[in-house]
Amino acid sequence: MSPDRDSGVTETIEGIGPSLGEALAGDHELTVTLRNGALVRVRAIRPDDAPRLMALSRRLSPRTVYQRFFSFRRLLPEEAHAFSNVDYHQRMAVVAEVDDGPSSELVGVARYGLSQEGTADLGLVVADGWQGLGLGSLLLEEILAAGERRGFYHFSADVLTDNRRALRLLAQHTTITRRTVSDGVTSLVFHRAA
Repeated sequence: MSPDRDSGVTETIEGIGPSLGEALAGDHELTVTLRNGALVRVRAIRPDDAPRLMALSRRLSPRTVYQRFFSFRRLLPEEAHAFSNVDYHQRMAVVAEVDDGPSSELVGVARYGLSQEGTADLGLVVADGWQGLGLGSLLLEEILAAGERRGFYHFSADVLTDNRRALRLLAQHTTITRRTVSDGVTSLVFHRAA
């Protein structure tokens, strides 16, 4: 990934290679410095992340939960298990984690899963305290790149129409090829911006 001057994100690689994709191939991780100076590791999700996904879900504000899941319900343990056990091809996820004392905590996750229409359906959430620091842009770029490396070039997402931040993020980092609005939900089909 090339540093994005607008995102405020710089990067260093632990391991060999200039991108998360190459890092994933060697089971390494990408470390970035956010706008606030915090170091965040970005890596592929692992099955043992299920408890950290549950903890991330509990830390999200009701507004963030609603904007991500279109309801105020919290993540269920069986969902966390399913979300953390991906096949790394048709279902992929990358997480952002920070060290918090004796253990690390997840502060963001981006994922895709193959949709019935043949697109890679995308979902992304960043913990409230970590929003506005360039992490959403970074996670979006990395999950799109991961999809492309696996042969997926067309992505889709459903976004609440009043979630201006998410719509702006997608407009800035992707080329939207189809947009439909129905019942307060904007459905997008897009590909990674050139």
